[in-house]
Amino acid sequence: MPMQTSHPERLHHDLGAVLALTRLLERLEPGASEQAAAQYRQVASTLSALLDAAEPGPALEALLDAHPVAAELYENLHYDQAGLCRHALGASLNSEIATVELIRRVRTGG
Repeated sequence: MPMQTSHPERLHHDLGAVLALTRLLERLEPGASEQAAAQYRQVASTLSALLDAAEPGPALEALLDAHPVAAELYENLHYDQAGLCRHALGASLNSEIATVELIRRVRTGG
């Protein structure tokens, strides 16, 4: 199925393309020049469209785990539904447990 770049919602999802664009985005440095910044925005926009169309699953999770740039874009695309869905739950849970424990100690004087 050919890719239609004029309608991102119709893009055939291919994790190979996601990986290639992710690696390209990781190498680009926005701000080096106006042309580089425009190229960075274009690659980020195309990668965002592919990530938005991506089918959730183990392969996508592995790709996002290995590439923080793609994970950040993915998280931003889905923030309204899931918040910071890619952040480690362990750190949040440990913070909550520590806070509860501190409150308990303050209340009991111990």
